[in-house]
Amino acid sequence: MDIELDKSWKNQLEQEFDKPYFKNLMQFVQKEYNQYTCYPKFSDIFSAFNYCAFPDTKVVIIGQDPYHGPEQANGLCFSVKDGIKHPPSLVNIFKEIESDLNIPYPESGNLERWAEQGVLLLNATLTVRAHEAGSHQKQGWEIFTDAVISKLSENSEKIVFMLWGGFAKKKMKLIDAEKHVILSSGHPSPLSANRGYWFGNQHFSSCNKILDDVYNKSITW
Repeated sequence: MDIELDKSWKNQLEQEFDKPYFKNLMQFVQKEYNQYTCYPKFSDIFSAFNYCAFPDTKVVIIGQDPYHGPEQANGLCFSVKDGIKHPPSLVNIFKEIESDLNIPYPESGNLERWAEQGVLLLNATLTVRAHEAGSHQKQGWEIFTDAVISKLSENSEKIVFMLWGGFAKKKMKLIDAEKHVILSSGHPSPLSANRGYWFGNQHFSSCNKILDDVYNKSITW
């Protein structure tokens, strides 16, 4: 399986590609895509890395699984393709941005615009079988994406990690809190948000204040 990956990421992750778990994972993914409908489309599996090069990464948002409905997933966590109805978690993300930064709710749920500014939108599992949430978990993706987080922690400085919900917060142990900033809150899913664990976290304004101080540049959310 040929991996189309930005050169800066290839340099960081080449050791992972040679490990047995990764070779087994690629065989599994190839077989699944040959036999079933899977998301995102094959060429988008590593999109998060290709939109946001390693040295450009200023913010990391961690999701769990790609969307498993037709035409939704585009390789970036929480993001959907242009023209696709916004899933509930994304709706709540945009509502929080609206109230936090006083900017209008966007028409498109495609977050490529964030990725191009240095936001790594990383799902822990990068593929899924259609209509079967979690179907590609525990095949090796989590080992790979944990390695990604560890590499960023070790070889970068002053990244803002946004950890939403219990699953993402477990990644805290991979991040050097002396070098980086961790913002954590409940998940934007309706279940968590409606219980008061999401709205009002002000992560987007907090993140921009940190980036302004460090890089003199904030994200246009």
